[in-house]
Amino acid sequence: MLMTSKHTKRLLAAGAMLAFTMIPGGAAFAASAETYEQLNLFGDIFERIRNDHVVESKDNELVEAAINGMLASLDPHSSFLNADAYRDMQVQTRGEFGGLGIEVTMENGVVKVVTPIDDTPAAKAGIQSGDYITHLDGKQVMGMNLREAVDLMRGPVDTQIKLSVVREGLTEPLELVLKRAVITVQSVRAHREKDIAYVRITAFNEHTNDGLIENIGKLKKEIGANFQGVVLDLRNNPGGLLDQAIAVSDAFLERGEIVSTRGRRADDIQRYSANKGDLTGGKPVIVIINGGSASASEIVAGALQDHRRAIVLGTTSFGKGSVQTIIPLSGKGALRMTTARYFTPSGRSIQATGIEPDIKVEQAKLEVVEPKRLRSEADLPSHLDGGTKPKNEQDKPQSKDAPAAPEKAPGKEAPGGAGEPGKVSTEEAPAADYQLSYALDLMRGMSLMAQRAVN
Repeated sequence: MLMTSKHTKRLLAAGAMLAFTMIPGGAAFAASAETYEQLNLFGDIFERIRNDHVVESKDNELVEAAINGMLASLDPHSSFLNADAYRDMQVQTRGEFGGLGIEVTMENGVVKVVTPIDDTPAAKAGIQSGDYITHLDGKQVMGMNLREAVDLMRGPVDTQIKLSVVREGLTEPLELVLKRAVITVQSVRAHREKDIAYVRITAFNEHTNDGLIENIGKLKKEIGANFQGVVLDLRNNPGGLLDQAIAVSDAFLERGEIVSTRGRRADDIQRYSANKGDLTGGKPVIVIINGGSASASEIVAGALQDHRRAIVLGTTSFGKGSVQTIIPLSGKGALRMTTARYFTPSGRSIQATGIEPDIKVEQAKLEVVEPKRLRSEADLPSHLDGGTKPKNEQDKPQSKDAPAAPEKAPGKEAPGGAGEPGKVSTEEAPAADYQLSYALDLMRGMSLMAQRAVN
C-alpha cells in the first residue's frame, strides 16, 4: 500500500472513531479488524485518484460519488442528497416555495410558459400560456438548462425579478417586474363529470389531504342530492409522503388497517388504522392506476382494494413497496435510506409485483369504425315483406315542406360527457381517455343498479 505516514495516521484516527459509532435510534456497532482494512483500502484508492488521475477532482465530489456508489449497491431508492438536492426534495414534499407561479418547459433554448397558475404573481402580471422568457434579471436564458432557469425564478418571498417576455404577435419583448410570493403546488385537481366527482392526485405532498377534502366537499355541494360517487385518478403518480397516503386512504374508510411497515428487525412493525368517517358518505369509489402509479399511490389503491371499498381499474402499478427515511446530516444534506417494506391490510407485499387491478383496462384510442352490415332476413330470397301497414299510416302523403333528417355535424364529441347535450364540436378534440370513460360508465352503471335495488 503506497501511503504516507501522515495519511496513515489520519485513516487510523478515522478508524478509531468508527470502532464504536452511534447511529440514529441509539444503536451502536463495533468495527472489526476487517472493517479497518477496508477503510484503509478506501483511503489508498482515494489518495491515488487525487494525485494521479488525468483529470483533477475535488475531494467533496469524490466522497459524494463514493457514498452514492455505496448506497446504490443497496437498492435503487437509497441515495445521498447534497445540500441542493435536499432543498429541492423539501420543496417537493412541502408543496410550497417562493416563486412566480408558472409551469414551464424548455423549447429552442429558452423557457416556454406552459401555463400560469391562478392568483399568483405570474397570472397577475399577465403572463400567458405560450410566452417565451428570454432573460431573467438581464441574464440571457439561452445556454441555461431548465433547472438553472427555475432556480433563478425561485427565491425569497417579496423579492423582485425582471423578466423579458417574447409573445407571438408583439414586435417588442415585454419587460415585466414580478414580486415573488408563496406558491402552493396543487397536487389535487378535480372537476365534475355530470353527477360524478373526478379527482386527480398527481403527488402526495403536505397539502394533498387538505386538497382532497376541499375539492370533494365543493363537488358534493355543487352536485347535490344526485352525487353518485368518486373516480380517484392515481395514474402516473410517483408517490410522496407516507402520512398523506394514509390520510387519503382514511378519507374513504370507516375502520380497519390501512397499511403496515416492517423493518429489518422482527419487532420493527408499525400499523396504521383508519378513523371513523367517510368523506363520500359511503358512495362508490373507483380508483384508476397504471404502471406509473407507485409507492404512496399503491398504498391508497391497496388499502381501498383490500377493504373492498373501491374498485381498482386500469393496469398493474409500478410495484415500489418500500419506505425511505430521510436522515438530515448536519447541514451537509441528507441520507435517503430504505428502512422498511410496506404491506397492504391483507398482508400483501407489492414490492416488485405491483397492485393488480380488479378490472384490467388498457389505455386505448377510441375511434369510430363504420359497422359492417351483417346478413339479415331481408337478404334471403323470396323473403316476406313487413305486411300491411297500420290503417292510419297507409299511403300517408309526406309534406313537401318537411325538412330532411339532419346529418350529424363533422367532428368529435367532447370526451367524458363534457359540453352541452346535443352539441357537437367542429374542432378537433383531444384523444379520448378510454380508462376514464370506462370508469365513468362503470360508476353510472353501479349507481343505476343501486337505485333499482332501493326501488
